[in-house]
Amino acid sequence: MSPRPIESVVDIEFIDPGALVDRDLELRLVERTPADHSRGFEPTYQFAMVGTASGVVMGNISLRVGHSEHLTLYRGHIGFGVEERFRGNRLAVRSCRLLAGLARHHSVVPLWLTCDQGNVASQRTLESLGAEFVEIRTMPADYPYIGYYPPESRMKRRYRWTPDAA
Repeated sequence: MSPRPIESVVDIEFIDPGALVDRDLELRLVERTPADHSRGFEPTYQFAMVGTASGVVMGNISLRVGHSEHLTLYRGHIGFGVEERFRGNRLAVRSCRLLAGLARHHSVVPLWLTCDQGNVASQRTLESLGAEFVEIRTMPADYPYIGYYPPESRMKRRYRWTPDAA
């Protein structure tokens, strides 16, 4: 079996997302990464989760813009990480909700969210968000991006999230 080709991705016009604040949490834009056509990666907004009063970075979150198979089946439109000492404060759920308007602007609704099969914390986050569990998918052996994922990250739980419905 021959390897699948890398998918084509589209370029977008990045916008200024404006203030993204929920009480003591602010999403601060760190970087806009254009599409990487050679690797088949979508354009991405990257944010830091910042405490509004302290200015402390508590985690990060990214919004990936596109509709490729790689994105919707395995990678997901949103990726996040919360620093260990700030976990348990619903920062990821609140941050995802703050990105809903930006996702709608780029016609990325519904959003596909994924997490590793064994990542219970992320699974709870996605369920708390109101995302609907759809299926568990395993990356095929000939998948062109398989080298980007360690073996324990190749089985993905897929969720569909429509922010207006949550």
